[in-house]
Amino acid sequence: MEQNYDICVIGLGYVGLPLAVALSKKYYVSGIDTDANRISCLENGIDNTNEFEPHEIENALKSGLKLSSIYLRRDKPTVFIVTVPTPVSEEKLPDLQIMHSACSSIGQLIKKGDIVVFESTVYPGATREEFIPIIENVSHLIGGKDFYFGYSPERINPSDKLHKIQNIVKVVSGCSPRSLAVISEIYSKIVEAGIYQAESVEVAEAAKVIENTQRDINIAFMNEVSLILHALNINTKQVLKAASTKWNFLQFNPGLVGGHCIGVDPYYIIHKSKEHGYYPALISTGRKTNESMGNFVVLQLLKCAEIKNISLQNKPVLILGATFKPDCPDLRNSKVEEICDELNKVNVKTFIFDPVAYERKLGKHTINNKLTAALDTFSAVILAVPHLRLVEFVDEEFSNGKHAKIFFDLYSACRCNNHFEL
Repeated sequence: MEQNYDICVIGLGYVGLPLAVALSKKYYVSGIDTDANRISCLENGIDNTNEFEPHEIENALKSGLKLSSIYLRRDKPTVFIVTVPTPVSEEKLPDLQIMHSACSSIGQLIKKGDIVVFESTVYPGATREEFIPIIENVSHLIGGKDFYFGYSPERINPSDKLHKIQNIVKVVSGCSPRSLAVISEIYSKIVEAGIYQAESVEVAEAAKVIENTQRDINIAFMNEVSLILHALNINTKQVLKAASTKWNFLQFNPGLVGGHCIGVDPYYIIHKSKEHGYYPALISTGRKTNESMGNFVVLQLLKCAEIKNISLQNKPVLILGATFKPDCPDLRNSKVEEICDELNKVNVKTFIFDPVAYERKLGKHTINNKLTAALDTFSAVILAVPHLRLVEFVDEEFSNGKHAKIFFDLYSACRCNNHFEL
């Protein structure tokens, strides 16, 4: 059924690269990323997302994976798989510019009989309403007749060594029975966990966007519980430990919600809901709660400093960790930036130390990969992202309150005594 397709994976980040590597074991695969530096690094075996070791990249290149920063026309029937970012704007509205650009490029290359599969997270209806018309206008072909399309939501969890592409059930959809069959067969070659065929493209789109929205709401509830319990001077961790003894209590914890999925995807469903006259109060409130947690940390730090009669203006605050999640180099939508911004507003200087982050800037703030100052020179320390290396560092350097009069371990990740946790 699948015929002899070539595969073109567009976007080689956390989602596209693992997909391209896996598919290259079964197909001729070309990987496209408009970031020429990304292509250069990969060609030298360097993956700055830390998903692959150098030898794994080298083996994929030897097995037939071809990389390029420009789109190349292919003579054989081709399946284009789009895995580019779909962020939100400063106004928290869907930003589809990168996707639109990718669709325009596909429109210049696509031939009759080709297939386009979108994996990037979008709102229900985006594939049919936004993306296919662009390809049609550029190519002068008709989607569903001259070429085919589908949607198969990505479920990659960055830096997760357990849940890899091969052992995560793959949801697929197509615009026709034939396209659904082809798309299913292609993914089945690399996904051992199985294929789930959604009834429509829109069902698959909606399934993806609510997966992360559900998690966002659950974390928001725990964050609100944390806010309440802090006001009541009750330890949140102890309360959750007691509550979790009930068999059906859901295991979620408070925390800073950032990244390119959980902190973004709810805005897509909020936007689409509003377009159709419905205001999603619960989802919107959950987002508001999670967006407020960086400011809450700063307020608690200022409160703690006042109680201890410590001036935060005299020495900088040490921020340990800058990425959006532990042991992941990705900085997108990190709440650490907000913490630093809020501290700077009240004339508190910050020093960010993160040995994992693959970039050295977080907004206007510099990220240091080495700790160049003595620990006693900091007025306070915040373990904001519990990278394993940072947890080990803290356990060694800050045991029994050594070095820091104010120490915040936001996730209770360390053995040492701490003054504050979410």
